[in-house]
Amino acid sequence: MKQEISELDELLSMLFPICRSLTGDGNRETFRILQEVAPIGIIEYPSGAPIYDWEIPDEWNIHDAFIKDKLGNRLVDFRKSNLHVMGYSEPIHQWMTFAEIEPHLHCLESAPDAIPYRTSYYQRDWGFCVTKAQYDDLKSYRDRFEIKIDSEFDKNGSMTVGEIVVQGELPTEYLVSTYCCHPSMANDNLSGLLTALFLARDCLSGSKPKYSWRFIFVPETIGALAYLSHNENALKMVKGGLVITTCGGPGRLGYKESFLKEHLVDRATRLAFRDQGRDPVHYPFVPDGSDERQYSSPAFRIPTITITKDKYYEYPDYHTSCDNLDFVNGAQIFESLSLYRHVIKILDENTTYLSNFPNGEPQLGRRGLYPTTGGAINQPAMDSLCSDASDIDAIMWIMFFSDGKHDLLEIAEKSGISADRVLEAGNKLESAGLVRSVHL
Repeated sequence: MKQEISELDELLSMLFPICRSLTGDGNRETFRILQEVAPIGIIEYPSGAPIYDWEIPDEWNIHDAFIKDKLGNRLVDFRKSNLHVMGYSEPIHQWMTFAEIEPHLHCLESAPDAIPYRTSYYQRDWGFCVTKAQYDDLKSYRDRFEIKIDSEFDKNGSMTVGEIVVQGELPTEYLVSTYCCHPSMANDNLSGLLTALFLARDCLSGSKPKYSWRFIFVPETIGALAYLSHNENALKMVKGGLVITTCGGPGRLGYKESFLKEHLVDRATRLAFRDQGRDPVHYPFVPDGSDERQYSSPAFRIPTITITKDKYYEYPDYHTSCDNLDFVNGAQIFESLSLYRHVIKILDENTTYLSNFPNGEPQLGRRGLYPTTGGAINQPAMDSLCSDASDIDAIMWIMFFSDGKHDLLEIAEKSGISADRVLEAGNKLESAGLVRSVHL
């Protein structure tokens, strides 16, 4: 745990200063760092390519930007924060008065110490984002300013996405998606990037999962749409998914339900919270937020959930420079990571059993699954075939519902027994030859 938290903190420090957007070298640099942790495959989708009702934009890169006074002092400096420039700003180099600059300035009256995050992806424009104090200083200046945004657009460029597909024993597949397009904001969405990265590494480093898991790292909206369009057949077969975002703040853990509300991914998430003794903030589904609205759109209908820790829209520093490394740390991300790990375990190990001895209950004692001395209440099993030998409740619940109609997730819900205990008891019963998995 401590080692992973330290690793998360180190990656946060490395990735935070990088200028990311829908496209560009900042995204590629980010992926190069992430590839040191897990083998992310890189895909480049060419600029100008049609994507359903959209088009992949020209690649955008920025090298420097500033507002200087007549003495050459940088009053607004991209090198100090890449949020100072509106994303996808076109290049400009002019001398201008405040009145000429003012329509291109963005600041927040409600958060005067913060630099707002603004973009203009699909309409050419330029702009600077400043604190309220910077805005007031610029407004009081009587001479002209030197304005420069050293950016460039490449029609022959591309949009970079990352992918890791972990093949399971069965063809059923789950999706895990996060986005990589936000610059210098830690909760939105370095927290999601790192959580998805560690989950992918888990899947690759452990035993082969039962189901297949597809991890994708994309620019929000256009990246998800591009990936869907290039993987339509595969994505239409996905059973459910996790969209990982804003999960590293200091606030209370929560989750946003899928559009189905009672899908396996919803139920597994509720079980994970229950078993960890956490009372989450509950957010009902709305067709807004992150890429769940792409994956759950009419042609795909992938139900997805999101576990959050200071959810987007819900914290005052959202989309500002105050969403920084004072707000987010590795320990906070680790809390969300542990819940996501629990959800993935529940989903991946879930199965439906059919009893090999359906006529009454089988003789458990000679298999070491029931005490040889009877009469006591809530008796323990005589050996350690169950992870918790305090009683045989998990065994009895599973045997009772091994009718090919009730999966282990439902048994954990009905019994109140932790999902981990139910899953382990199921594995032991299968090893003892008392039940067999059926795949509906």
